[in-house]
Amino acid sequence: MSEKIYGQSRVDGITVLLYLLLVFCGFLAIYSSSHGSDNFSFDFSTKYGKQIIWIAISITLGAVLFLMDVRFFEAFSYTFFIAWMLLLFLVIFFGKEVNGARSWFAIGSFRLQPAEFAKLGVALALSRYVSDIDTDMKSLRYQLITAGIILLPIALIVLQGDAGSGLVFFSFIMVLYREGLSGSILVIGIIAVILSVLTFAFGFIAMIAALIILGGIITAFIYTNTRQLKIFWLVILACIGFTKAVDFGFSNVLQEHQQKRILVMLGLLEDPQGLGYNVNQSKIAIGSGGFWGKGYLQGTQTKGDFVPEQHTDFIFTSIGEEFGWVGSTVVIIIFVLLFLRISMLAERQRSKYSRVYAYCVLSVLFFHFLINIAMTINLAPVIGIPLPFFSYGGSSLISFTVLLFLLLRLDTNRENELDSDY
Repeated sequence: MSEKIYGQSRVDGITVLLYLLLVFCGFLAIYSSSHGSDNFSFDFSTKYGKQIIWIAISITLGAVLFLMDVRFFEAFSYTFFIAWMLLLFLVIFFGKEVNGARSWFAIGSFRLQPAEFAKLGVALALSRYVSDIDTDMKSLRYQLITAGIILLPIALIVLQGDAGSGLVFFSFIMVLYREGLSGSILVIGIIAVILSVLTFAFGFIAMIAALIILGGIITAFIYTNTRQLKIFWLVILACIGFTKAVDFGFSNVLQEHQQKRILVMLGLLEDPQGLGYNVNQSKIAIGSGGFWGKGYLQGTQTKGDFVPEQHTDFIFTSIGEEFGWVGSTVVIIIFVLLFLRISMLAERQRSKYSRVYAYCVLSVLFFHFLINIAMTINLAPVIGIPLPFFSYGGSSLISFTVLLFLLLRLDTNRENELDSDY
């Protein structure tokens, strides 16, 4: 891997191999969930046929990236970001509504989801901004600008009615800890999650009462000086304000089916024949696979089309049913190996820009992987995000491929980069 071709390092073959394995396994799962016949035929009107086209396009685009000058991406990072933010804005007014969200541009039978490609725009913009010599992640000013880069696409995607896709962009926050962001913000994030869950469970009024009672008890029985008490009650007021914001967002921003999905996942609502149906069928399919699985194309749940969206959001169920615990574990191991490899690529970069970009790729892929599989077994709410390189669809496959292969292109140029400040 360390040999050079015309002054550049070789393409990281291990990462390419892991990518191809995942794409191949994904195609097998799509073929099974959308066709299920032992007699394979090249019918490009089917979902598996269209996926072959998307795979070919993705790999071709990945190869084209290696013909481009890496300086192009750094120079036009902000341009890519602005372009995709503009598309996210335009799709709100001119997009096609699918499953209650106006997130797609439709031209004939071709559909494009800007939110998938916006991840690349954010990754490039963050890499460019964070790697700037003047950027100090310990400064509030730079933290706010960085937050703006992350929050802008989230706001635009929420306006489209697709809150689930917007959540993915929060994964970029993890990148910033490698670059010096204080861990206290992570602690605040954990507290925010706890407060959100408690607000869903008990309601805003109950949370206000609980926080005030807690504050009163601490004030009465725990000795603190006046300054500490002021700070403590400011924190209590901030928590009350946050719970109100959560309550407002839950009631007025999320759609009814998204609210129910969260409540079902938290065990606060029983809906086995409604929104809980997807997850119940998914768990049945995965559980029925047992240790070894029923065998490829032998899944009764998969063939019977009992699991809704089993070729997209719930693609992992076909792996669980047909290949069992063993097959599911193998797929998870391949993903983990890919994540570890990307982490290794990130740490060997000499350019800070390339390193930050590598961690952006890792964060996005890992978030999709974790949430998608978790929601198939009811450990996370069903928010409708694809499993990287597995789920059917051109927008997601192309965007994930470009994200990964651009990292590989940057990696081939690492020997020509000056050592950055670590």
